Amino acid sequence: MEIEKMIRKDKKTQARQVKILLLGAGESGKSTILKQMRIIYSEGFRLDERKEVRQVIFSNMIVAFKIIAEEMRELGLEYENEKSQEYERIIASAADIGPDDTFPTQCQMAMKGLYYSNIDRLFAKDYLPSDQDVLRSRLRTTGITETLFELGQLNYHMFDVGGQRSERKKWVHCFEGVHCLMFVAALSGYDQCLVEDKTANQMQEALLLFESIMSLTWFKSSSIILFLNKTDLFREKIAEKPVSDYFPDYTGASNDYKATSEYFANKFRALNRTEDREIYVHFTNATDTNLLKLTMQSVQDTIIQSNLTTLIL
Repeated sequence: MEIEKMIRKDKKTQARQVKILLLGAGESGKSTILKQMRIIYSEGFRLDERKEVRQVIFSNMIVAFKIIAEEMRELGLEYENEKSQEYERIIASAADIGPDDTFPTQCQMAMKGLYYSNIDRLFAKDYLPSDQDVLRSRLRTTGITETLFELGQLNYHMFDVGGQRSERKKWVHCFEGVHCLMFVAALSGYDQCLVEDKTANQMQEALLLFESIMSLTWFKSSSIILFLNKTDLFREKIAEKPVSDYFPDYTGASNDYKATSEYFANKFRALNRTEDREIYVHFTNATDTNLLKLTMQSVQDTIIQSNLTTLIL
């Protein structure tokens, strides 16, 4: 009898486990979403983790300053401060790391808005990264990362795998038993190239990747959630860089956020070839904790409705 009780208990526990696979091309913001899950639904980040992030932030700043120095040289601009040239040499030798490896173009806007205006705070002796600092820090994801959190009566296991092309061969190990596939694409990447391939457009890559994933039999019965991410950067860009310059079939107003964002959402929806399978689209800004919390509540409702026969509530 005891063994049967244990078996029944184990089955109930397993039935409350939800497996979410977080997929997307590199620089889409997947890792930021994973960090948000820890902030919102778990205990956040430990002291030792924040100390590690401090080093990541300093590395991000060094790369950012190197990019600025390189752009100044290309534009023929000279330093107003005589010591700046000496500082540039120090920064150049401080990290044997390339901008393309750790600091993609879209991160520069975030760095200008957050870190550059907080230099004194960042270099204080007792500086410890805040949640926003952790969210905006940039470290390339390699391998598979699992984050556990509870939401309502369900226990979620969210798996994030590196989005760069070299990392995608590892994805197949995560495909089995997935309740929900969460695909993340950066709206702001419509005018940018891949870190690993300067000839490939980020949005085009995301669309191709999404299409290939939608054709896999693994996900025929999985809930499909599409996060069109980085809406804040996208809003800033479209006024200066018309979508039609990169996607000629877009004929709407260049600075119309609703029209341009729906244009890309419809492009992804059109890649769904399975009847009776809906793509649930959410427009997100992964660094906005409150917005993502509201989005995840909606996502949970979708997961529950799509998996009523397998989840015990």
